[in-house]
Amino acid sequence: MLRPPACAVDRRPPSWFALPAPAWPANLSQVVSNAGTLSAGSVRPGPGNLARLAAFVALTKPRIIELLLITTVPTMFVAARGWPSAGLVLATLVGGTLSAGGANAANMYLDRDIDALMRRTSRRPLVTGAVSAPAALGFAVGLEMAAFATLWLAVNPLSAALALSAALFYVFVYTAVLKRISPQNIVIGGAAGAVPVLVGWAAVTGSVGWAPLLLFSLVVLWTPPHFWALAIRYRDDYANAKVPMMPVVQSIERTSRQMLGYAFATVVASAGFGMVAGMHWIYWTVAVLAGAGFVGLCARLLVARSAPVAMKVFHWSITYLSLLFVAMALDVLVR
Repeated sequence: MLRPPACAVDRRPPSWFALPAPAWPANLSQVVSNAGTLSAGSVRPGPGNLARLAAFVALTKPRIIELLLITTVPTMFVAARGWPSAGLVLATLVGGTLSAGGANAANMYLDRDIDALMRRTSRRPLVTGAVSAPAALGFAVGLEMAAFATLWLAVNPLSAALALSAALFYVFVYTAVLKRISPQNIVIGGAAGAVPVLVGWAAVTGSVGWAPLLLFSLVVLWTPPHFWALAIRYRDDYANAKVPMMPVVQSIERTSRQMLGYAFATVVASAGFGMVAGMHWIYWTVAVLAGAGFVGLCARLLVARSAPVAMKVFHWSITYLSLLFVAMALDVLVR
C-alpha cells in the first residue's frame, strides 16, 4: 500500500515573489534577439534555430492544447446542430490555441522555481535555460494579445472575452496562488480548462445556455480524478517542491475515494447534458460505457492504491473525454 510522503506544506508566499526583477529589454529588437538566445552558462551550446523554435513551442504545452481543442470542436458541432462554418472553426481553433499557449507559457514562467525541483519538469525550457524568463513572459503576453484579437475580429467578442478570462484565471488564480497553498488547487483551477467548451458554443451561437454550462461542469468535475491520478504517480516530486497536491497532503485511500466521487459526478453531468441537449443513441452508448469504465477504474484504484493503477486512470480519463466529445459530434452528424 502506498503512503503519502511526509511533507509539511509550505504556506509562505510563493518563492517567485522574492525573485529579483528580470532585466527587461530596452526595445523590441532586443526582445526578438533575447527570444532566440540561450542564457549564459545554461545548457548545451548553439543547437540552432530549430531547437530554439522547439523550446518556444514547448512553452505552450502542445499536449494540453490538443485536449482543449478536442473539447472545443465537437461542442461547435452540437451548437450548430450540424457542420459549422469551416472558417469559423479555423478561427476558433487558432484563437483558442494561441490563448491556451499563452496561458501555458505564463504558467511555466511563474512555475520555473518549482519546476527546477521536480524531476518530471526539470527539462522544461525555462529550467534548462533554453529560453530566458523575460523572453518567455514576452512570448506569453504576445500570444494572449494575438488570441484576443483573433477571436474578437474573426469570431465574436464573447468568445474573445471567455478565452481571456480563462487564461487570466489559470495564470493569476490557479498558478500564482492556489497551486502553492491549497490541496483543492486543481478542483477550483480546473475551471480554466473547462472554458473552451463555452468558447466553442459562443463562437457558433453568440451566447451561452444550459447545455454548454453542463458541459463546462462536466469538464470541471472530470479534472480532479484526471490530475490527481498523475499526482499519485509523481507525489514525491510534488512533495519535494512543497506543492500541496491532494495525494501529498492526504492518504492515497482518501484521494482515491474523492476521485471516485468526482468520476461518478462526471458521468451524472454527462447524462444531464445528454438530456438537455437532446442527444441520441451514439452519445448515450459512449457516455454509459466509457463512463462505467472511468468509474470502474477509479474504484479499482481505491482498492489497489498503487501508482500503476493510478496511471491507468490517468490515461483512461483522457480516452474517456475524447470518446465522449467525438460521440457528441457524431451523434449530431448522423441524424
